Amino acid sequence: MTSFDQIVITGPTASGKTALAAAVAHRLGGEVISADSRQVYRRMDVGTGKDLDDYIVDGIKIPVHLTDIAEPGYKYNVFEFQRDFKKVYEDIKRRNLLPVVCGGSGMYIDSIVSGYRLIKVPPDVELRKELENKTMEELVEILRTYKKLHNVTDIDTCKRVIRAIEIEKYYFNNPHFTEMPEISSLIMGVSVEREIRRTRITERLRHRLDHGMIDEVKSLIDSGVSEETLIYYGLEYKFVTLYLTGKLGYEEMFKSLEIAIHQFAKRQMTWFRGMERKGVKINWIDSELPMEEKIWRVVELYK
Repeated sequence: MTSFDQIVITGPTASGKTALAAAVAHRLGGEVISADSRQVYRRMDVGTGKDLDDYIVDGIKIPVHLTDIAEPGYKYNVFEFQRDFKKVYEDIKRRNLLPVVCGGSGMYIDSIVSGYRLIKVPPDVELRKELENKTMEELVEILRTYKKLHNVTDIDTCKRVIRAIEIEKYYFNNPHFTEMPEISSLIMGVSVEREIRRTRITERLRHRLDHGMIDEVKSLIDSGVSEETLIYYGLEYKFVTLYLTGKLGYEEMFKSLEIAIHQFAKRQMTWFRGMERKGVKINWIDSELPMEEKIWRVVELYK
C-alpha cells in the first residue's frame, strides 16, 4: 500500500505539468486540484494558461477543481485557497479517488504540503504590555510553553518573539480553528533546461497573443473590470492592458511581457529551491522525457 495521500505535480511555467497531472490522474483514478493563483478566475482562460485540452486523456475529460471559482476583479488569496482546497481534497478522498494537485504557484503548493496555519490574529495590547520588559531568554521560554521551536525566525528579535507568543496564545484560546489536515504528499517537479524553457515561453506567448489573449483582456475591460485590477493580476493581463490603453506599442508590449514571464519562471524556481532547503522533498523529472516515461516514474514512486 502507498503511504501517500496525494500527488503534487509542480514546476515552472511552460514545463508541461498540466498534461502530466491529467495523465497521472487518468492512470491512477484521480481528479486534479488546481494550485494556480490566477486560474481561479472565470473568463480568464487564455492569459492564465488553463490549457483545457490537456485535461482530455484518451477521450476522457479529467475533472479539475478550483478553477473558475471567482469573478475577475476579486482578489483571491492563499488563505482562501487553503480553505477551498481542504473542502475539495476531503470530498475526493471520501469518494476513494486520488487527489492530484497541479500548479506553479509556489506559496499555494507550500501552504498545503507544509500545512500553513493561516488565520488573521489580532493584536493583543494587554499581552504586549505584559511582555515588553521581559528579556529575550524569558520570552523564548514563554514561547516554548506553546510550541516546539522549529522556526528560528521566530526568535531573532524580542518583537518577533512577542508576536509569535501572541499568535500561539490566540490559537490556544481558539480551539475551534480548523488547521490543515496532515497530508502525505508525493511531490513531483517538472524541470526544464533554461534555454528550452525560454524558447517554450516565447512560442507559447506568440500563440496566446495570436489566439485570443488580447480579445480576452479587452472583454474583461469592457465588462467593467478596472485597468488597475488587471495590472494587479500581472504578466499577461498587466502588459496587454497597457497595450490596449495605448501606453505600450505591440512590440514593446511583447518584449516587456516576454522578459516578465522569464523572470517569473526564475522566481518560481527560487521558491521551489527554498521549499527544498526547508526539507520539502521534490522529485524532479525532465520535461523532455516521453510522456509515458514521466507517467511511469510518477506511478513507480507513488506505489
